[in-house]
Amino acid sequence: MNHYCTYFDRGFLSQGLALWRSLAAHDADSVLWVLALDDFTAEVLREVGGTWLQVVPLAQLEAGDLELAAARANRTRVEYFFTLSPCWPHWLLTQHPEIGRVTYVDADMFFFGNPELVFAAMEAAGASVLVTAHRFPAWLRHYERHGKFNVGLLSFRNDATGRACLDDWRERCLAWCHDRLEDGKYADQKYLDDWPGRLGAALLVLEHPGVNLAPWNWAGQRCKITPAGGVNVDGEPLVLVHFARFRPLFGDWWWQSGQLDYGVMPWRLRNALYGTYWRALAAARTEIAARQPGFDFARRPLRAGREFWRTLPFRVLFGSDWLWVGGGFVSGRLGLGRWSGHLLGTMRMIFLRRKRTIESASQNQQRQGLK
Repeated sequence: MNHYCTYFDRGFLSQGLALWRSLAAHDADSVLWVLALDDFTAEVLREVGGTWLQVVPLAQLEAGDLELAAARANRTRVEYFFTLSPCWPHWLLTQHPEIGRVTYVDADMFFFGNPELVFAAMEAAGASVLVTAHRFPAWLRHYERHGKFNVGLLSFRNDATGRACLDDWRERCLAWCHDRLEDGKYADQKYLDDWPGRLGAALLVLEHPGVNLAPWNWAGQRCKITPAGGVNVDGEPLVLVHFARFRPLFGDWWWQSGQLDYGVMPWRLRNALYGTYWRALAAARTEIAARQPGFDFARRPLRAGREFWRTLPFRVLFGSDWLWVGGGFVSGRLGLGRWSGHLLGTMRMIFLRRKRTIESASQNQQRQGLK
């Protein structure tokens, strides 16, 4: 039996329930442990989940991890959520030693296939810890300054090496876990860069292209629609997709793809993946609303500030905002969107080089003034 864990609040409840339904469809005997970050989420999940969905309130975790509870005082809400990433699976393996391995998945992930190949690879390698790289294409490699590996999918065996890795990661995140780059650190993620050197053969960096397909790596891989309507990635079956930054903007019909910075998917692939996910989210919303009338997708208010106007021309040019029309997502850009990551990546690299040049010149002037 495979044990998975994740965490989310009401704002991600539709995504979390869609994740659970997809997991139950492709790994029927698995257990998903959910850390419920508010009472509403815990109540709904207990009603809809069934036997294999285990719900733990945040207060229960904090009661058993006083250092985590104290960390609330020195970080923002999102930074506190980052801090949960190691603390939650660490608590699970400590409180439930019968769990032989726990696999963390972000709440905005969705299974399109059986994940058994993930665990088969881990067994074959004799690994205690599994990670996936971001797999940035060449034009997005500058994003590696935030971390080479993605926290969206991690697996830890309940052995000495797996627990030691979690212990160390937890201690580091409790000490520092902020939403900024600082001294080689970034949130909960940059710490993973040290794992290959520290864990050696005990770490498996899973290379399967169909696992953790995401906005930041799809354009660097060959994604093909199969005759049966499925998707292959570099010739391998699609298993798990990370729908990061995919958010409703208005009603059910205007959505932010979350792909502007990386490259906007063409129409067929977009609807094979995001169309399927939209239907799963809508079904989850309906299921929740049947028990909690009035429940709807969480939406961020539109803010017509500097960031809105700065990105608007690019969003229009590359079609990164999608409209749900006739059972599919359209943007009207006729394939132009796939180049957004190339252009914006080049612009950022030019800006960063210019910034470094200015900073270097300023430092040289300061040195000259001290002489």
